[in-house]
Order: sequence, then structure tokens, then C-alpha cells
Amino acid sequence: AQADPASLTKLMTAYLVFNAIRDKKLDLEQTLPVSVRAWNERKGGASVMFIDPKMTPKVSELLRGLIVQSGNDAAVALAEGVAGTVENFVDMMNRQGQAWGLKNTQFRNVTGMPEAGHYSSARDVALVAARIITEHPDLHPLYAIRQYTYNNIKQDNRNLLLGRDPTVDGMKTGHTEAAGYCLVTSSVREMPNGRRRLVSVVLGAASREARAAESQKLLNWGWQAWDMVRLLEPGITRCMLVGSIIMIVAGIFSLQKLTQIEI
Repeated sequence: AQADPASLTKLMTAYLVFNAIRDKKLDLEQTLPVSVRAWNERKGGASVMFIDPKMTPKVSELLRGLIVQSGNDAAVALAEGVAGTVENFVDMMNRQGQAWGLKNTQFRNVTGMPEAGHYSSARDVALVAARIITEHPDLHPLYAIRQYTYNNIKQDNRNLLLGRDPTVDGMKTGHTEAAGYCLVTSSVREMPNGRRRLVSVVLGAASREARAAESQKLLNWGWQAWDMVRLLEPGITRCMLVGSIIMIVAGIFSLQKLTQIEI
């Protein structure tokens, strides 16, 4: 179901910035200008990392501002650094979503602020998160940082599970009045049959505590109720499947409905 993703939008923002770093179009030590448009994001009480046009933050600093502090100003500065304008970057976001077949996602901005025609779904958000984890394992650890200080202003990561569950290593919180409290959580464990990772998505919770509690329930259920099964031995390219084998990769909690999806 389509829903307001709030700052979960910034998962796609980060993914495209990660791609630019991978493709050598941006460098982590490169500095970027801060436009008036980015600076204006502090108006209206939105989450920001408190950059202004007199500053030239590094890409590495802006990524921490985007991911740890959920800074709307960082999102705009990075989008402009990659694509020249926010509008160009939003076009990139939508093209990427279309390439992945995200049929319930449309972006109108890079921050997740409420806007007509800006929406996603729990399943689509989980797919974006999975892409970050699998395609950018060197940058995914940024989502495990519990606090970040920029310009002498320290802000905590709003993902409460980072301090409660040692298997949790990300990923992104979101909140607006329209969207409620949202959380994408990534968790990894070494199991007897190999490393396993779960991704959960909670949309529309009533509070920060509620989204953390529901996410923890999903993760616990995923670890306890599901297992991984090897379908093919190395080198085997064809097989016959008898019966049914179920593998859960992500548990999704969306608008009071629990489902499983395969990523």
C-alpha cells in the first residue's frame, strides 16, 4: 500500500550518492558548497545538521549529517553536488525506482517532507535498503553510528534499537505528522548455517518508542520463525524442487499488516 515515507526517502538519496562515490564522481574528502536552498531547510522545524552558505562541508560529513542526523540540509547539498539541482536529482531517484520496478514509489523531493505525489510502500522501502546493504557494504556501516557532532552540535541517531539490540546495524528513521513514526531496521546474526540478515519496516507508528518496539517484535519473529535452506550446491545449475521451501529475507510491518517479502 502507498504511504508517506517521511525521511525514509533519504535511503534513495543516500543510495544515489553512494553510487556517485563508487563511480568516482564524488570523493568522500571532496567539499561541497551549501546553497541558500539547503540552508533554508532549517525553516519549519525540520531535521538539519546546521550547515550554512559560509561552510564547505566534506561529502563524508554531509553523509553523516544525512544518515545519523537525518539532515534535510545535507540531503539538498548532496543532491546538488551530484546532479547540479535538486530537480535533476529527483529525476534520478524516480528513474532508479522505475529501473527496480518500484511500482508504489514516486519521489517529489530528496528529504521526505510531505508533498503531493510523494509516496512509497513498505516493500519498496525495504528493497532500497537491501540495495544499499548489498551494493555498498563499505558505506552501510554509516547507518550504525549512534551520534554525530558537526559544528559543535551533537545529535543522536534516532534509531533506538542501535542502543538496545547488538545485532542491529541500521538503518533509517522518519517522522512527519502525516507519516507518523517510521523505521527501517537492519539486523545481522551469525547462524549455524551462515550469516543471515533481516530488514524490517514499520510505517505509521504512534511514537518513537512504538516504532522501535514493533521493529523489535518483527526482528525477533524473523529470527525465531524462519530459517535459511541451501537450494543448490556449488556448481549445480539445475534442480527439481519437491514440496515448498520458504525463506524470509525481510519482515514488513505496514499499516497494521504483517507480510513477508522476498528481496
